[in-house]
Amino acid sequence: MTTSAEKVAGDLAEKPAEKVMDKRKALGRGLESLLGGPRAVTPVPAAASMPSDANSGVIAEMQASAARASTGDTVQLVPIDAIDKNPYQTRIFFDEDALQELADSISASGLAQPIVVRPGENGRYVLVLGERRCRASKLAGKDSIPAIVRKVSDQQAAEMTVVENLQRQDLNCMEQAGAFAKLSRDFGLTQEQIGHRVGVSRESVANYMRLMKLPGTVMQYLQQGQLDFSIARVLLRLDDNALISKIADQVVSKGMSRIQLEDMIDDISIKIHQRPDAEQPGRARWVDPNVRAAQTQLERVLGLRVRIRDRKGKGKIVIEYSTVDDYDRVVAMLRGKG
Repeated sequence: MTTSAEKVAGDLAEKPAEKVMDKRKALGRGLESLLGGPRAVTPVPAAASMPSDANSGVIAEMQASAARASTGDTVQLVPIDAIDKNPYQTRIFFDEDALQELADSISASGLAQPIVVRPGENGRYVLVLGERRCRASKLAGKDSIPAIVRKVSDQQAAEMTVVENLQRQDLNCMEQAGAFAKLSRDFGLTQEQIGHRVGVSRESVANYMRLMKLPGTVMQYLQQGQLDFSIARVLLRLDDNALISKIADQVVSKGMSRIQLEDMIDDISIKIHQRPDAEQPGRARWVDPNVRAAQTQLERVLGLRVRIRDRKGKGKIVIEYSTVDDYDRVVAMLRGKG
């Protein structure tokens, strides 16, 4: 039987259960362990927690019964107007069409999973998990919403929010970077500690947090989906913010691919380090002359354009071909038949 904590982990009304479970397994501790701690406060009798319409009433009662039987959590109705926003929510964009679809589903069949809130001041509540569900319920004209009330610390609430956001496939890379940065800034967590708590590698946390160093215009491109994470990582090879902004504008206006951008950055790097003032702080990362020489030699042997991406002895070799004959010739050479 699915536990109450697992139900809270994601909006199953929007995703197949298999995808949610697969993603949860990849997130280390996940929401189930983060939800550990004191149980719900102020239990409400089942009869009082039933919505007025029949369909919603049946669903709410089934949720409450399952929750009490499995973990002792009590699902109760909380007035939506009494719920304050989550101070650790880094999600900026919410798809209006998807929200409306969820609102229509809630109007027809009720809410499939309760949200999670924590006690606030003066009898109010603070949202922890389920912002989309809360927004959609308000859009559907609901005055109250099924909720699990949990006493959790500020840090626990922040970690739970980050994990819930990571479990969503449409999370914006800047929103994810902002979530990690908030954990670091507000709670003094190291990148390794953040990775351990939310179930991702330290390297992944570091890569996302580096996005916060980009110029504001570039971060805006990322937030709006005009640039993606792979493009941003290539841009971060440059040290000059003005140059980064200029190239980012070109990428957006010309619709450049990551490969095209990498070639541009490589060319800029080579030109900069061939200048007389190359000993001064450059605008791009240094290219090993041995790597550059090997690249040139491969191009002469193959008769095709070759790019070597090397970082501290690790990387890849990209061979570009324009015809099937070129492809067959390179494959034959690699197999020792050329």
